[in-house]
Amino acid sequence: MTILANAADVLRCFNPARLELTLTDVVAILGTPKSSTSRLLRAMRDAGLLELAPASRRYRPGILLFELGQTYRRASTLLARADDAVARLSARFGHTSYVSVLDGADVVGVAHHEGTSALRVGTPIGRRLAGFASATGRALLARKTDAEVRALHPQSLSPVHPASPADIDALLAALAVVRRDGFATSHDEANAGIGALAVAVGERQTGEDVALCLVYPLATVSEAEREAMLNAMLAEAAEIATLVDDPLGIPRISNRKAA
Repeated sequence: MTILANAADVLRCFNPARLELTLTDVVAILGTPKSSTSRLLRAMRDAGLLELAPASRRYRPGILLFELGQTYRRASTLLARADDAVARLSARFGHTSYVSVLDGADVVGVAHHEGTSALRVGTPIGRRLAGFASATGRALLARKTDAEVRALHPQSLSPVHPASPADIDALLAALAVVRRDGFATSHDEANAGIGALAVAVGERQTGEDVALCLVYPLATVSEAEREAMLNAMLAEAAEIATLVDDPLGIPRISNRKAA
């Protein structure tokens, strides 16, 4: 199990800002001995988990991981339905859309559709965001109990933007609003000048939860368009929730605007 855990630690070294890594890079990130790390990287390469980039001879994730990622997306009925839903939202409104999941206290995008509008915004797939500091994260966290949310945040919060909850009590208050309204919003928070609308749904049989999200430039989207996007997203989420028997019920439109 230690070998598997070490291999997982290596894979976590890669992210959208670190697509390729040398042995020295991995050693510096993980603080592990060079000799054992070298053996591990070679073993991961031989197993198909890593490969050497032809031009740079640096390590990068192997094709096996891509194939498994595609399998993961196809194996989840909930994820497949959510992916179809956000694709329709992007096609209708021209803004980039995402399907995201929680991994611990972080939110990770697992599928996306780039918008068609002249001014497009978005975050790379696979990039981790603090769940408490994003619309998608708060939509997903709101499906948990306050006790579960506290357990995910044993340390004090470290917001990087004034719009994010400053502490756990502020986060729980924000989640109460999400539960009441059925959706989460973000304004100029995870990315400067960007707004986001997110709705989460879950499948009773598997226990999976996903968030549907649209991101858009705050400067060019009117309140009327935001309301139209919210209503369309809630309608998509309601259809999914009905089909997968969401244990928290069907998302509904509240009287609160997506301001």
